[in-house]
Amino acid sequence: MQPNTGYSNTTGYSADPSIKTDTRAMAVATTLFFMVGFLTCLNDVIIPHLKSIFELTYAEAMLVQFAFFSSYFVFSYPGGKLVDRFGYKRAMVIGLLIMSAGALCFLPAASHAAFGIFLTALVILAAGMTTVQVAANPYVTVIGPPATASSRLNLAQAFNSVGTFIAPFFGSALILKGAKPIAPERLHNMEEVARQAYRMAEAASVRMPYIGMALTLFCLAVILSLIKLKPQEQNENLTQDFRPGAFADALTTPDSLWRHPWLIAGAIGLFTYVGAEVAIGSLLVNFMGLPIIAGLPEAKAANFLMVYWGGAMIGRFIGSAILQRISTGPVLGTAALAAFTLVTITILTHGHVAMFALLAVGICNSIMFPSIFTLGIQGLGSLTSKGSSVMIAAIVGGAIIPLATGKLADRIGLHAAFLLPAICYVYITCLGFVAIRRKTLGAKLIPVEPI
Repeated sequence: MQPNTGYSNTTGYSADPSIKTDTRAMAVATTLFFMVGFLTCLNDVIIPHLKSIFELTYAEAMLVQFAFFSSYFVFSYPGGKLVDRFGYKRAMVIGLLIMSAGALCFLPAASHAAFGIFLTALVILAAGMTTVQVAANPYVTVIGPPATASSRLNLAQAFNSVGTFIAPFFGSALILKGAKPIAPERLHNMEEVARQAYRMAEAASVRMPYIGMALTLFCLAVILSLIKLKPQEQNENLTQDFRPGAFADALTTPDSLWRHPWLIAGAIGLFTYVGAEVAIGSLLVNFMGLPIIAGLPEAKAANFLMVYWGGAMIGRFIGSAILQRISTGPVLGTAALAAFTLVTITILTHGHVAMFALLAVGICNSIMFPSIFTLGIQGLGSLTSKGSSVMIAAIVGGAIIPLATGKLADRIGLHAAFLLPAICYVYITCLGFVAIRRKTLGAKLIPVEPI
């Protein structure tokens, strides 16, 4: 067992004092994480909006997240191939252009008021995000000292949380504020022509926000393509082995999975974490609208999403500092245990106690993604590329667990349905505390390829 040096050696590699963090590369990465967080959180705003417009059940409304997050599983392989072919920077540029195209697809979706087109637009948008994250997540872990990889990824994820913090206010003001939802019974009794006219009028509120997003993403792609990031001095012996590899290749290579149980455990942890976080965030607006909770209208409830995602933002900045001094395992285990406790309080209580307990889960979620990610790829050496793709593919939990939670809500009620996210936090708690006894490895980190 290695002595505690005061740093979280999350990647399992020995520290090299000569390696310095590339601040320019970090600036680029944090900007991308911000945009990914912003667009992901907008789903939490449009879900109740689409649910009202199209008379959806909770399970049907969760198809938004299913379409969005299943793309992480489907497109992690093509994303890895793009990195293999074009390198980190170009892959990120391609990802941004795909995201821009997906945002533009919201225009025909709104014009035709067709739920299926909305889902298609989300799939395209998420395909671009997957490409960006397949390149950006492992890239951030290797653009500086290995011992502080988790801290660096937490910092980048903190800017992801800045995006998720701002998005609810933006979405509430531009999408929900002008919405005029009507009772489902009245909508159901309308003539088909009148019903479709109402849907088109309500769906039109998403046009301008997503046009703005499309233009912003396109400009970012152009700017990133023009930036020349400075290679690190240690990059003389370059290798493609570290590049995010293909998920399918990882499945067919026994050594990448079956001989590395921590990769499997980490992937399951990421699956459950993303699923729990997305399920809670997606249903918060509807939950706060319940008479036994707060009875808030959608536009006002959406503003409270800023508390949930703001907690994640603040927690990641704090977590980045804590993980400089405390190892990842106990921090992760404690945060997950606190999240489980808060969700349990939500299930067992009503009113503002239940509401604010669920909102407080956000700060507990803050350090989970980067911590689980670095624990999963620790000690993989040349297999880190394939391991990173497996971890990114595990984000599909954001598709499956929210959908299952929605189905559960339709059966037993929204309040009790949060039992499923609570179970997810039990697994993450165990993962974190078991990691305390894990031995670290002393292999050298493969240097990052310049882009």
